[in-house]
This record gives sequence, C-alpha cells and structure tokens, in this order.
Amino acid sequence: MAATIAAMGGVCGGANAQEQAASAAQPAPTRIDTAVFAELPVLTDPRISPDGKRVAAQLAVQGKQYFALVPLDGASKPVLIGTGDTDINEWHWVNDDWLVIGVGKTTPVAGDEWYIKRAFGVNATSGKMVALNSDETGQDGGTLLWIAKDGTPRVLLAAQTSIYTNDPGFWPQVDQVDVSTGKHKTVLTGREGVMRWYADGAGVIRMGIGRSMDGRQRRLLYRPSARADFRTVDRAKGLHDGLLVPSLFLPDPGKALVVQDDDMGLSALWEFDLATMQTGKQVFASPGYDISGPVVDPVTSTLLGVEVTENRATTHWTDPTMAALQKKLAAMVQGAQVEISSFTADRSVVIVKVGEASAPGAYFIYRAADQSLQPLAMNNQTLKLRRLHPVKTIRYKARDGLEIAAVLTLPRGNAGKNLPLILMPHGGPAARDEEAWDWWSQFLADRGYAVIQPNYRGSTGYGTPFTRKGEGQWGLAMQDDLNDGVKALVEQGIADPKRVCVVGGSYGGYAALRAAQRDGALFRCAVSFAGVSDLQRLLAFDSNALGHEASADWLKAQAPDFKAISPLFHPEDFSIPVLIVHGKKDRRVPFKQSKLMADRLAAAGKTFQFIEQPEGDHFFTRQEDRLSFLKALEAFLTKYNPA
Repeated sequence: MAATIAAMGGVCGGANAQEQAASAAQPAPTRIDTAVFAELPVLTDPRISPDGKRVAAQLAVQGKQYFALVPLDGASKPVLIGTGDTDINEWHWVNDDWLVIGVGKTTPVAGDEWYIKRAFGVNATSGKMVALNSDETGQDGGTLLWIAKDGTPRVLLAAQTSIYTNDPGFWPQVDQVDVSTGKHKTVLTGREGVMRWYADGAGVIRMGIGRSMDGRQRRLLYRPSARADFRTVDRAKGLHDGLLVPSLFLPDPGKALVVQDDDMGLSALWEFDLATMQTGKQVFASPGYDISGPVVDPVTSTLLGVEVTENRATTHWTDPTMAALQKKLAAMVQGAQVEISSFTADRSVVIVKVGEASAPGAYFIYRAADQSLQPLAMNNQTLKLRRLHPVKTIRYKARDGLEIAAVLTLPRGNAGKNLPLILMPHGGPAARDEEAWDWWSQFLADRGYAVIQPNYRGSTGYGTPFTRKGEGQWGLAMQDDLNDGVKALVEQGIADPKRVCVVGGSYGGYAALRAAQRDGALFRCAVSFAGVSDLQRLLAFDSNALGHEASADWLKAQAPDFKAISPLFHPEDFSIPVLIVHGKKDRRVPFKQSKLMADRLAAAGKTFQFIEQPEGDHFFTRQEDRLSFLKALEAFLTKYNPA
C-alpha cells in the first residue's frame, strides 16, 4: 500500500502547489491515450477528521473504488474497505476515532428487487465495522440526523423497522446510537405518514415531513422543544406546492434559515421565524441563479457560507474567518481555481481542491501552523494539473426567444472555426452542466471535436420558471433548444453543419435517440449511454415505490403523449447510425430500455451498434467500463463523423 500513498503524491513532501500549478502551463500532447481519460478520480469527496490526522474518501486503486481512511502522517498505511456491489452513499466523521457510513444495495425481497439502505460505524484506525441496524430494520435504515458535538461516538439515526405499510414500524423511528458499539436508545417513535425527520444542532427532533400514501399531499410537523407536541404548520399538494423546511436551525431556538424563491423565482437564503413561520430578511442571493444551500459549521451550527453554481460551482463565504482563509489559499496558488473542500473545527488543517474546467485538478493539505500547502492526491494520475482544452460558458437564444446557457469546449490550439461538433445534452433532465472537468467532453475535444452542452429548458439552477418551462416538452421544445444550440455555433462559424453528432447519457441518451428519430437531417450519428427509449416503461419501473403516484404525476407532466415522443415506438424514423451502450447493473435506468430499442432497430433494418456492459452501472464507477465506452465512441465517430 506504500505504492498507493506514493502514487497519491504523498502528504509530507513532493512539489508544492505553486510548482504543481505551474506545470499546467506546459503544452498538452497532440493526442492523449484513451486510457488516460478513462482513469477513475483518485479521491472522491475527501473529508478531514476532526483532529486533522486522517482523510476519509472513496479511493481508486488499480481501476477499482474503495472506501478509504488515509493517515496523513506519511508513514501509516491507509485502511481500504472494498465496496463490491454495494454503494457507499455517504460518510461522516463522528469524532477522531469513528465515522458513520451509509450504504445501499439492491436485494431480492419477496420476489422483487429492493434497494436496501443501512448504516455502519467504522473505526478510523482499524477499519472495524459495526452494524448500526438490527435484523428487523426495513428498507430505509441509514438516515443520519445528527452527530454529537462533545466528542462521544453518538448519532441520531432514523430507520424503518418493517417493510409493510400496515405495520407501525414502517414509519421511521429515531434512535440515539453509539457507533462504536451499535447500542440503541429510542428517542422518538415512528408516526404514521412521516418518512423524514429533522434535528437541530442540540440533537432535538424539531420537524418531520408527512405525506399521504400516494405522495400527492404533504404536511410539515414542528415543535419548539423536546417537551412540546408536534403540530402541523404547513401543507402542500400537487406538483408545485412546496413545504417551507428550514435548511438550518440556528442556536437561537426560535430562529432558522430557509431556502425559498424570491419574486423572480430564484432560490435564495432567508431568515425564518419559527414562532410565526414567516420569512424575514434575505441573507444571500446570487442574481440570475438558484443557490444550492448553506454551508454550516458542524460544531456551532452557524452559517459559514452559501454554495451556488453560477458558471461554475463555488462557495460564497459569509463568515469573515472563512472568507479570509479562502483569500489566503487563493493567493498561494496562482493561475488555478481554489476551493475549500473540508476543514477541522479550528481550521488548522484544510483539504483544498485546486484545478479548473480544463484540468482534472488535485487535492492539497493546508496546515495553518506552518502555512504549508502539500499535495494529497492528483485526480488523474497521468494528467495531474495539466491544462487541456479550454472551456467557457456561452449564451444563445432559442427559437422562441428563451436564453439558453451552454458550456462550450474547444480543441486546444485550434482556430475554432468550421469544427466537427458534438452536441452533448446532460442527464436529469432536472440537472445542469457547468464549467467543470468533464472526461467525456475533454476526450472528444482531444480528438478534434468542439463540444456544446446546453442547459436546455427544464434544467435546474436558473430559477423555478426556467425549470417549469420543460414541463410537457420532453422530446419537443427541449429538443428544439438543443438543435438551436447547434444552429448558433454554425452561425458563429465555429461548427460545420455537415459534421454534427449527438452524444448523451441517461436523459441525454434519450435526447440522442430522439434526435436520431426526429431530427436525423441535422446529424450524422447519435450515441446513447443508458438512455431512456420508452417513458411508459420508465413509469412502470417505479410503480412499486411508496408515493409513486406523485412521481407518476411528475413524469406525466413532462410529456402529453408518452408514445409519441418515445423513440422505441418509431424505429422506422431513425435515419442515422446509432451507438447504444448500457450497463446491465444500472439501477437508475433499466438495461431493458436499451435492449428493446436495439431489438426494434434490428427489426427495422437500421444501422446501429449495441454494446452491453455486463458489470456496468449508471455512473461509470468501473474504470474498465469507462475505457470500453470511450474506445467504442471513438471508433463509432471515426466511422460516421470523423474529425
């Protein structure tokens, strides 16, 4: 394992941050091996321990992901925990010696496949795991509500104790749990209809969200103290009514902060009076963008900053100490973006992310004692902090006048004129693209393509009205927005209209299939990874989930006629070659969506290629699946839309 630590760049030596950033100015080779772009990021979501001695993260070792506890003494070996078919969904430090992790796995239950969530305590030194759920725990057993502030290994966990809706144990109860022993003490019994509880900084359960069995009606329960009774303070129903749930209970028991839309439909952070349930003054807003949420001090439960994605994700630090720290770190690294990722309570040890959209970036450890900034891990072992292909945000007008923001990546050193183009719509569709390292678009730019990633109507981040413009427009105006992005680049002379291909994953895969079926005259080819081909089957896939009726209402609002805009039912309309890739272990979009599409295209005599990834999932967590996809993508584009 010493080799792994060395490969991570070490923690006590090696080049400093300034030297690492300076290497970014070196010219990139004309063509980088495909395997380099397929490398898994070495570290994912690293979090520093309270004493600053260890880092917890997902760690890639020889193309596989592990949960890892990495000592920062430069000598001790990291503790690796294999994940297998289990997802590690979250991890949190409880004290210097213990963490709690939430895991999930698809498991056969009563003849069906269920996604089961559990919680475990993990010893930071030995890796010993302590189950925090009993054998009677139901489907959801891993919801962490609170962590003790006094250094003891205590947390509050909410869990179901039954899988049957007619059993009181179906509604989650809240237990205080010692993560070092697994011992439980119930602090709040389950309440019919309430699936989600919220605790304040002192560990008092103050709020709960109840809902009807079909999910169409919701209510907010609140109490001011542990001795008071819960009362319903807000109700909501339908697609658009929302509950005003505090994002942060402040130390003053009568005050909180909430995320709520302003008059323009853009989410902002507001003060909230818990006695009157009324919003007060605005604390923070980002003109033109939704905020993502507050950053909270884990010890004092006070506001430190607000996360927001403008052209790129960033944190606006409202706390003067954090703002000063951010300024100091930014000054230590020239020519790169610097983000504070994790920090100890006294800010003496900080994990710092350095990079930009054209570089995979790296993590460094900052120590206040000696003002040092030392490397922890390069996200890409081969590229390190090397800059590749430039990325910027552009804006264009859709045919109905709606302004669309898009991320544009151009091949480095190219004049940016008359280029072959890849249109790459994001998944979701309730998501968005930003100026961030993207291994798909950087790979494609490296092969000579311009890449445009439009944030079409229905995307998030630009206000509720913009997101709602996607309702009823799957495969219709949302598709037009994509085509209008191509048109804009053609008019600017950037793209060659005769050399355009559409490539996407998940909803983006659906958009690629829909483009091949509906707008083949505009494209030379289409590539779908894990794409949806039949909305009715997607609806049926979720039909066993609690509250699925509300989810069905949402999906039905996205398209007036499922069959009309589902590519599966129109194979005869496909007029360009199609590449379809799908992992058989995809838990988000069923593999059958692609298999049936391939069968229909074969029956219709269309030109297509279908690749099954036997161990593949929805998120490319395996390096070999990334590599096989990129190789297939390159071969397909070389044949049908060569650069």
